[in-house]
Amino acid sequence: MRGGSMRDGAGQGVAGAAGAMEGHSVRRVVVVGAGLAGLGAVQRLCGTGSGSVRLLEAAARAGGRVCTRPFASGLAEMGAHWIHGPSPGNPVFCLATHYGLLGPEAAREENQQAEVGGHPPLPSITYGSSGRVLSPQAVSEARDLFDTLLASARDFLGVEEPPVPSVGEYVRAEITRRVPALGGGKEDARRLQLAVLAACLKLECCISGTHSMDLVALQPFGEYISLPGLDCTFPGGYSSLPERILSALPEGTVLLNKGVRTIQWQGSFREEGDNARDFPVRVECEDGDAFLADHVIVTVPLGFLKEHHQDFFQPPLPERKVEAIRRLGFGTNNKIFLEFEQPFWEPQQQLITVVWEDESPLEKPSTDLEANWFKKLIGFVVLQPPEQYGHVLCGFIAGKESEYMETLSDSEVLSTMTHVLRTLTGNLLLPAPRSMLRSRWHSAPYTRGSYSYVAVGSSGDDIDILAQPLPEDPKDPRPLQLLFAGEATHRTFYSTTHGALLSGWREAERLNQLFETPLSSEVQK
Repeated sequence: MRGGSMRDGAGQGVAGAAGAMEGHSVRRVVVVGAGLAGLGAVQRLCGTGSGSVRLLEAAARAGGRVCTRPFASGLAEMGAHWIHGPSPGNPVFCLATHYGLLGPEAAREENQQAEVGGHPPLPSITYGSSGRVLSPQAVSEARDLFDTLLASARDFLGVEEPPVPSVGEYVRAEITRRVPALGGGKEDARRLQLAVLAACLKLECCISGTHSMDLVALQPFGEYISLPGLDCTFPGGYSSLPERILSALPEGTVLLNKGVRTIQWQGSFREEGDNARDFPVRVECEDGDAFLADHVIVTVPLGFLKEHHQDFFQPPLPERKVEAIRRLGFGTNNKIFLEFEQPFWEPQQQLITVVWEDESPLEKPSTDLEANWFKKLIGFVVLQPPEQYGHVLCGFIAGKESEYMETLSDSEVLSTMTHVLRTLTGNLLLPAPRSMLRSRWHSAPYTRGSYSYVAVGSSGDDIDILAQPLPEDPKDPRPLQLLFAGEATHRTFYSTTHGALLSGWREAERLNQLFETPLSSEVQK
């Protein structure tokens, strides 16, 4: 695993250093945000013994966009769901294995070696809006075509002049070219295949965390790397990972309910009664508490930065970093969990997909959210096994429709989902779900969405600019005042938990390397 060994609870350095905080040689680090990036950074910093570390988290829990909640007779993953690509190259998989958090299936070597391109095949059934099960052959033909087009969209990496700006435009142009051959030239079959292709685009919106694939840049699309391995889940919930990291940290390192209001940098701050040393950074919290630091690792989500960077940093961030924040994409992907008294699906079915038969990727989708928001729902994953979870479906919905869903009441969402399932199955007497739970990532004040994507007008270079520490001048006598981590700062693993964890380790290692040299006289002035 990148950057050395994972030490379980190797936090004695921080604990020992905490008592020496008054000593002038101890470097102080503040980490903002206790998602996997922040926890990973603190985990790595704890082993060095060369500084004192505080981790400030605005919420009442650690984990960030990893959030497991009890639901029905089991658990519901409100955020991160799977380990994508559980194999030796995935640090989340390695850490979870090290802590004994995964089931026996995940450990099987053949599962780790499976190349599925980020899309594990699940036994599925597809319902059409006419209330019938659609032909598996027609559905798989359209899906195979879509997968081929998506794969070819990744081939424009490094091309100076891509044919169109976005993945969506490229896929639509290729579908248009193939329209005469779709469905073997039969009109009904062609219309059905176009409807399935429209559903495939919606699924890709969920995967990319965007409202529309027209917003996702074509040229850098192939830069994202899918790791091998059949996606797996945590039997005890994804939150068992951040909880395990947290439990290994020295007491007092992590402060919850500690929202940060402002980070003042390039300053000269002193503690009351101590004029012997000044600090370049002051972190002021919403409750009025302040922490002085030599270095601050900022791990807040890109969605939060987009809304608050102007007030969050004083002085403001350099223009090129502000532009990178503005250009990169950050969208919403939500889940709707439905619990049923009895399943209406067969035991072997793990995925229920939805196709609105009157839709086509070649026609503009409706912008009437009130009337049509539920049509963005791509379908439901059946939570397995039922003995553990009960009879639960997990629906996925992305984009503006997903954000609109957050504004509705529970009863409105439940009634709409009941209507949708009755329409799809053709069973107007299908019992309503007995309970419901949903995520609301766009409404979450410290998140403002789900995860990042490389938007039209941006590139992987913007991810690197976002990750660049400040001040920019490498000769600055007080280096690395602000460091940046989080999934949106990892060029090839953005939008993933493993990207987040690696980014936290990356910034911790950057500081650890700096700590190998003594504090400069400038810092001690």
